[in-house]
Amino acid sequence: MTKDVIALTPKMPDLPTLLAGLYAGGPDLGVNTLAGGAVVQLCAPGGRPLVSVETPVFVQVPGETARLLGSEGGAHEGPVWWTEARASTAVAEAGRLAGSFAGRLVTVLGGTVWPPDAATTDVVPLTTDISAVPVPATAMPAVDVLTPSTAVVIQERPLVPMTSWLSDALRTAAGHERAVQIVTPPGSRLTLATRTALRGLPNRWVVQDPEDGYYDGLSGAVLHWKGGTFTPVRDAHGAARPAGAFAAPAAAHGRQLLLTLRTRHRADADLVLGRALETVCTRLTGAPPAGWSTAEPVNLPWSTRQVTDLARSRAPRPTWLIAVGEPGRPMLATVRVLRTPGGVEEDIALAFGYGHDESPPLDAIEGLAAELAAGQGFVTLLTAVRGGRRDLSVPAHAEPLPTPVGFTVAQGEAERSGRPPARAPEPVRLGARGRGALHYRLGEASVTMPSGSSRTASR
Repeated sequence: MTKDVIALTPKMPDLPTLLAGLYAGGPDLGVNTLAGGAVVQLCAPGGRPLVSVETPVFVQVPGETARLLGSEGGAHEGPVWWTEARASTAVAEAGRLAGSFAGRLVTVLGGTVWPPDAATTDVVPLTTDISAVPVPATAMPAVDVLTPSTAVVIQERPLVPMTSWLSDALRTAAGHERAVQIVTPPGSRLTLATRTALRGLPNRWVVQDPEDGYYDGLSGAVLHWKGGTFTPVRDAHGAARPAGAFAAPAAAHGRQLLLTLRTRHRADADLVLGRALETVCTRLTGAPPAGWSTAEPVNLPWSTRQVTDLARSRAPRPTWLIAVGEPGRPMLATVRVLRTPGGVEEDIALAFGYGHDESPPLDAIEGLAAELAAGQGFVTLLTAVRGGRRDLSVPAHAEPLPTPVGFTVAQGEAERSGRPPARAPEPVRLGARGRGALHYRLGEASVTMPSGSSRTASR
């Protein structure tokens, strides 16, 4: 089990400052490095890791610290250095060591510590009998329990982002055919990026619950620890039992506009990725994405050139990345770039958040589809609406299923797929015949609101 402490500083922590922070435990503790020096660990005598510190990240995207940490983390309006420490709670003093490390950085460089009550500059002597604490069976700082089938990550954060720690755990676990299961207290939420990365069993979000013990935060099934993994509790007929906490209605915060977009391009030297995502964001919000990254916090200003360079450097391996919008309009997109026999494909999932008094711009979807179809590489676009949080975070409660409102397919793709289903609506033809697209209007988006009434979003 671990505890996360983050130092947000206006200046980059240099080596002397980091070493001063690591001296929080006094001269008897040692220092180790992982991942080619990207992670520094404060260790007890004998090598037992106590605190792991990741390389500081320069967050240049407006609103990103507030999005992930709430008002406590949003004090800095401008760019900020994000230095994250994970403390093992297998040793009682480790959490205070992480707080002292972060507090010392802020004392020297200015800034704030999250959570605020973790900050201190005290020297924390190690009093726990380390000989009684086993050394973890994994070198991954994010993983708390490792079994032959599962890597368990325990998170105490109110909002669990797709950090580089967690991304590394997912990537490593997949390489060893292990599941990743994130355990959180009740009330925690996932960012949409984390929810997307966890998609597909045996990965799970495990929520601790006073009534049911544990339940799956995405399906609601009551879970128990069996055979080195969390698995559903089943009745005599083999059915999983739903948790009462999952079925309880979550407070509705608005609506979400969901778009699933696929593009396919020839793999040539002139290819630029990210343009379709940029077009969608600009058309629906008035501005391109604010930033992008391969993990959260999203730290880099938006750049199609940099996105393309990263994907090209990783080819033929796939590239997964996250993009966010400006603070005033919640937008989060995940992009998976794949090299396939047909060329280079982008699988893009976008979500936009709207409050109760805001209407998703469904009237703009047909024009957006036409603009995408006129560009290079368009394959399909699916548009849906559902009730959900405006901030796009995912609660451990049942949420309404998305209601599809539109589907657009490139003309050539439609011809290769054959005839549409007999009950399919008559499509609207976009662009020139043979080079345009077919747009299907699938109906109105009716979303049930908390009072039991419903709203219909017109197109």
